[in-house]
Order: sequence, then structure tokens, then C-alpha cells
Amino acid sequence: MLHARLIRKTRFYVTNYATNYVTNYLTNYLTKTSAVVMAIALLCALAGSPAGRAENKLKIMTATTDLASLAQEVGGDKVDVESVAKGYQDPHFVEAKPSFLLKLRKADLLIVVGLELEIGWLPPLITQSSNPNIQVSANGYLDASRFAKILEIPTGQVTRAEGDVHPQGNPHYWLDPDNGLRVAKGIADKLSEMRPNDAAYFAQRYSDFEQRLKQADEKWKEQMKPYSGRKIVTYHRSWPNFAEHFQLNVVGYVEPRPGIPPTPQHTVELIGQMKRDNVKVIVVEPYFDLKTPNSVARETGGQVLVLLPSVGGEKEITDYFKLFDYDIAKLKQAFDTTH
Repeated sequence: MLHARLIRKTRFYVTNYATNYVTNYLTNYLTKTSAVVMAIALLCALAGSPAGRAENKLKIMTATTDLASLAQEVGGDKVDVESVAKGYQDPHFVEAKPSFLLKLRKADLLIVVGLELEIGWLPPLITQSSNPNIQVSANGYLDASRFAKILEIPTGQVTRAEGDVHPQGNPHYWLDPDNGLRVAKGIADKLSEMRPNDAAYFAQRYSDFEQRLKQADEKWKEQMKPYSGRKIVTYHRSWPNFAEHFQLNVVGYVEPRPGIPPTPQHTVELIGQMKRDNVKVIVVEPYFDLKTPNSVARETGGQVLVLLPSVGGEKEITDYFKLFDYDIAKLKQAFDTTH
């Protein structure tokens, strides 16, 4: 009898303990789970409201590094910017890669140089990206040439016999700091249109950039003042805006026509012209063959000067300011040694 009572009592305590344990466990679990569910619900509610949702950075793709630099200046930490072309590449001829499509597909905004500079490689990428936001005339497509002062606009009919002439004008407008300001303002306005809540931020970024660029330009003009009117020859028609801004005189080109390789006859004529006009500096972009320019320099006692037309042409040229710092320092050195 004693043994039976002991067994029943033991069962009672064990059952009671187990019941209490399970009850307490479930209570604690449900309490914690409810708290987690409520927290998730609250976060979702906040994320769905304007006050609780932090907008993602605008994803900007640009055709060139110069436009990327300007976009970064005014966009600051509100944007992610990447260029399709590299600074050391000829922007007329960029090899289209599949990786570009992936980046363009995710872009909120595409900024192009325009004036048909990218006509040989960018239009197919835009179409194949299947991104409706960046198609020509879409809200996420921005032609920066709209804001710039354009030089060398042809009059009359343009034919292929004249070489790679751009019917709407010379597209190398970013090499004038004044155009840099105009384009930056256009980009800032576009970003404000796309993100109205950040309009004040973009306006402040532009104002700061404007002040810094104007100060830098005063310094550059002062550095170039002793060489006002100096005659130079360039390989390609990349420098009319730069030359006008800094009062240089481009009197000839290594190319007989834009985009046409040098010919023996034209080279002989160029040598004669440089000797007559006492021209001593030949400006060449880094992606052109130096064989003919070097030959011309030997015959004329001149100097071949490789200047960078774009940000990123050398590793240390990381922004728009450093591009002009670099080119003007190189020009000054060349003028001083060939005078």
C-alpha cells in the first residue's frame, strides 16, 4: 500500500512539474514572439511612411568620367555615380561590354555628352538595357549639351567627305570651366526634380561647387595669362572650348579632317605651316598614335605634349579640378621650354 501511494504521489508531482514547465515555456515563447511580430509590423509601417523611409541613393550612369565628376560634385552622398567610358579611352569609340547593360538596367538617370559623341556605341546599349527610365526622351535621360555653349556648329550640309564632323557642333565642351558650371547646374536641377525632398541639398552642393570652381578658374587664367594668343597645333579637334577659354590659338591639326588618319601630303603641309607660324607645341590626346606628331616635332623643332581631355586619364586625375590643374601645368612647362 505504501509503495502504491508513493508511486501515485510521484506521478502527481512529475505531472504537475511538467505541466507548469510547458505552460511557462509557451507563455514566454508567445510573449517574445508577439513582441517580435509587433516590432516587425511597426518597422514595416514606418518604412511605408514618408517619415520612416530613407530613400535609396539615386543610381547615375554617365557616358564619360567628366560628367561623372560633375554629377558627383552636385549629388554628394545622395547619389551613386559611375561612368561607362574610362578617362583614358577615346569617347568616340568605346567597346560595348555586357557588364554595361547590367549597370544601365539599374540606373535611375543616364547623363550623356550628346552632339552624337557617343553615337557609335551608346544607343544600342540604351536599347538593350530594357530600362524604360533611361531611353531617349524619358525622364531619366539627360543630354548635358543642352546646358553648354557649343562651338564649331557647321553651316550648310555636312557630308562624310568632311570627316567625323558633328552636325550639331563640337562635343568637347566640358573642357571649358564655364561649361562645367552650366552642366553642373543642369544636373543639380535634374536631381532636384527627381528627388524634391533633397532639392535644398543639391542646391547647396552646386553653390559650393560654383564658388570653388570660380576661384580655381581665376587661378588657372592667371597662370595662362603670359601665354595669351600662343599658337598651337592639336591632333584632333578636342580643344576649341579650352583654347577659347584660355585664349590660345589653334592653327592646325595633325588629322587632315576630323577622324581621318594623317596623310603624307597633309603632314608635309602641316610642317610648313608650323615653320612659317613658329608653332612649337603639338597637343595630342593619350589614345592617339604618336608616330606622326613626333615626326612633325623633329622637323619643326617643336614638342609633342600629351594632354588629358578627361578625368581619369591618369590615376591621379580623380576630379574635374585636377584635370585642369594637370593640363595647365603641362602647357606652361611646354611653352616655357619651347619659347
